[in-house]
Amino acid sequence: MGPGRQPLQTPRAAGLAGVVFALLLAAAIVLVRLGIPEGADGVTPQGFTDSTRRDAVRAALDLVPFAGIFFLWFVGAVRAHVGQVEDRFLATVFLGSGLVFTATLFGGAAAAAAVLALADPSAAPPPLPAWDFGRHFAYTLLTGYAMRMAGVFVCSLSVMGHRLGVLPRPLSIVGFLTAAVLLFVSSNVPWSELVFPAWALAVSVHILVAGGRNRSRDEPTASSAPPAPSAPPV
Repeated sequence: MGPGRQPLQTPRAAGLAGVVFALLLAAAIVLVRLGIPEGADGVTPQGFTDSTRRDAVRAALDLVPFAGIFFLWFVGAVRAHVGQVEDRFLATVFLGSGLVFTATLFGGAAAAAAVLALADPSAAPPPLPAWDFGRHFAYTLLTGYAMRMAGVFVCSLSVMGHRLGVLPRPLSIVGFLTAAVLLFVSSNVPWSELVFPAWALAVSVHILVAGGRNRSRDEPTASSAPPAPSAPPV
């Protein structure tokens, strides 16, 4: 860094990215569960003709790209809050799991969009093998792989937050419980995926509050300001 240059500060809006991500992902999960309450095994081309259910799933898929974008901003805000991490193993697992989660989320959403296009009532009935493969592929990516990568992301951040003391102890414990649910329960229990956006919302609020305290502490007060220089004697 050149002389006289100040390091870039993380914008306050980056902390809000986690809040937006949590709300978008939660809305997408709720819409998918309302549109396909029986899961992948209960969806057939002939039964998926209700326009309300199709519109709910389409709305959820429209929210996913924006949720992924805000998630990347959320990862940046978390890294800025945690600071320099000496344990490169944990830092690599944290960043890698976040990127894989985003890629898997996008892949599952794209596969679900393709399946939804096959179920368009105005088109010819899709071949049953293609329909079965597409719906199970999309559902497995979203509820299996994406949520498990989210569990690794939550677990690695909770470990770093506990070791470095940048996360409160209750929030770290909640993170470990959230990771356990995402790793072992979410693929079999409907609606359990909502623990991830709930955890992200809690972490984002903590980052915003902590960032506000640090900014107020760093701002110079009137009493600490240096006295103005007196005029030279005539």
